[in-house]
Amino acid sequence: MKVPVGWLREYVDFDLPVEELARQLVFTSCEVDRIVRQGAPGGANLQHFVVGKVLEADKHPNADKLQLTKVDVGSGEPRSIVCGAWNFGAGATVAVVLPGGVMPGGELTIEKRKLRGEVSEGMILSERELELGQDHAGIMVLSDDLEPGTPLSDVLPVGDDILEIETLYNRPDLTSIYGIAREVAALLRTELRPMPGVEPRRDGDERVEIAVEDLERCPRYVGRLFRDVQLGESPAWMKARLAGAGRRPISNVVDVTNYVMLALGSPLHAFDYDRLAGGRIVVRRARPGEQLETLDGTMRRLDPDDLVIADAEKPTAIGGVMGGGNTEVSDATANVLLEAASFEPLTVLRSGERHRMRTESQTRWEKGVDPELAGPAARYASQLLVEHAGARWAGEGEVRGELPAPPVIAYRPAYADAALGLEVPEDEQRERLGRLGFDVADDWTVRTPTWRARDVRRDIDVVEEVGRFRLEHVPATLPVRQEMFGRLKHEQRLRRQIEDVLVGAGLYEAYTYSLQATDPDPDAIELPVPLSSQQRVLRTTLTVGLLDAAKHNVDMGNGDVGLFEVAHVYLPPGPVPEERWRLGGIVEGDFFRAKGIVEAVCEALQVEPTFQRDRVRDDFVVGARTQSGWVATYGPMELDGTWSAFELDLADLFTAVPERILYRDVITFPPLRLDFAFVVDEGVPAGDLLAAARAAAGDELREVGFLSDYRGDPIPAGRKSVAFAVAFQSAERTLTDEDAARLRTAIVGALGDRYAAELRS
Repeated sequence: MKVPVGWLREYVDFDLPVEELARQLVFTSCEVDRIVRQGAPGGANLQHFVVGKVLEADKHPNADKLQLTKVDVGSGEPRSIVCGAWNFGAGATVAVVLPGGVMPGGELTIEKRKLRGEVSEGMILSERELELGQDHAGIMVLSDDLEPGTPLSDVLPVGDDILEIETLYNRPDLTSIYGIAREVAALLRTELRPMPGVEPRRDGDERVEIAVEDLERCPRYVGRLFRDVQLGESPAWMKARLAGAGRRPISNVVDVTNYVMLALGSPLHAFDYDRLAGGRIVVRRARPGEQLETLDGTMRRLDPDDLVIADAEKPTAIGGVMGGGNTEVSDATANVLLEAASFEPLTVLRSGERHRMRTESQTRWEKGVDPELAGPAARYASQLLVEHAGARWAGEGEVRGELPAPPVIAYRPAYADAALGLEVPEDEQRERLGRLGFDVADDWTVRTPTWRARDVRRDIDVVEEVGRFRLEHVPATLPVRQEMFGRLKHEQRLRRQIEDVLVGAGLYEAYTYSLQATDPDPDAIELPVPLSSQQRVLRTTLTVGLLDAAKHNVDMGNGDVGLFEVAHVYLPPGPVPEERWRLGGIVEGDFFRAKGIVEAVCEALQVEPTFQRDRVRDDFVVGARTQSGWVATYGPMELDGTWSAFELDLADLFTAVPERILYRDVITFPPLRLDFAFVVDEGVPAGDLLAAARAAAGDELREVGFLSDYRGDPIPAGRKSVAFAVAFQSAERTLTDEDAARLRTAIVGALGDRYAAELRS
């Protein structure tokens, strides 16, 4: 959200430099991403920007497209100014910058100089030149009530600082200028001015017929009728503030609704009253088959779960999201129905996601607009419509159901001291809560204000409201430990051991989202109303998120990427998924690199892994399954090079971990080492050959390791050569050549009998 500081000062006074205010807001209230200067540089430079009265305006004697004017700027002698615009004449009140003034951007300084032979002592300004809007067709004409020489900064925000604020989901009150002002007043202990808006004189008592069929989703609806509306441009100050807040000025009626939304935080909507069938409003759910073309020009098929604002015949808006083109305010509009309402957040969220829409109004309703804001918003908008659109307030209708009651919380001031580790005096706690709008009774029962009702509901939430203004007082050292209790469970210790092993193997730990856009399991649990298309399903595997993380690292220029994650997956069937701890990893390299990492993990846990060849998934070309998971190599994909992955179910893996690691004495007798190479059918797994060799040789076979898997000449087609190394060793004596021959014969015989393996010479 963009907050013009000049607009903020309208609701709260403060003397702090803007940079210091931003720093303190970051500590207490919200993130301030940056401060941007809009318009002319401040300080003494602003004295060069004044109001001028055009006394004479004639064609330039030496240029057909220029005017030569005489302008009274309140300094005695009129100033001669050459201007290229023709939308004004003698008698117009204009904005002038005098020589010495620095224009917005800081790159151009106005000087007294000759233009086509005539002296120009300044410049008459347009909206775009002042960065108050995009209009550059002509100069900006001001109100005739202004006196020549009046500082332009008293009339318009010629230059202003803009706070670019990130408002979090639990703070809908900070989506308005007045909400930020409330925070500043509480932070600086200064006065917060009353909420803007004065009821204009009511000129008529026409009945506005409103029916709300779903009071749960729309507990309040206010409709005000304005006649004789004169559609046109908004005043320059309003357009400037809208532009500063990031909104494009459109027309006075639409601008008023946007202005009030930004000022107070309650979205409004204006209907062309004459285009409402039956002149009535019906708030209801959409009917099967209904459609609505929204203001963005898109025809939308409505869902029966959508809340719509309808007239006597048809839908005219999706409640809280966007209006329809069939009742849009246009140049022909003479009568306007102003909507101020309260919508239930989840309904708006679901409609917006269902129709893939995102609007400023929708964003605010989703977070939870203060349900009591409809009245003040309608009042302020009414005042502005009467003042700036010549409107006549002719009638009103309202339907009000039961609004949610704000929480009442039993609170103890001592709880804040215990939770924060700081002593906060009771008087300070009461004063700070009062400035934030909380009602604190003598017995410390705290009533939450309506604009914070959704996020302050428990006593610890109240502690947070007290504590966030004392963050700078938190010491930089950890508190002294008074006692220590608890210990890690067996599974937690094993998970940490795995993490240490993988870091030692050169991998980096990653954290990825539990919600993903896609999942290899077609039965993965899909959210009924996802927050976005990128967070649609609960993951059944860690590899999808890890693959995205690997792509990101490659895009950033990182090489030899190796990532792992220890986290939950969520297995169907639903609606309550089975949560399982998984270890997942992705490495830049072939199958054997990933397999080696899995073997290192198993070795650390004293588990003997077995591998059985398997395709695993369609996106893998080489793979194998283990007792608790799989290892595989990716097929062709967006990433260059060879990439492999692995995933282990930790519950299954941990069941194989021995409860106690038994000591085995170090054997001092030397080992006998031999290499074997057998020709077998291609379908025989190398792991099966090694397991058969172990069984045949018995305890004297201490080590066995895979060497190679070869296919090609001189090996016959359909056969392969598998080589492995063994080490024979006895704890009782040195093995002889006769022992080696005996063991060798046992292995050759066992593999020949079981797999028709032929020993290569």
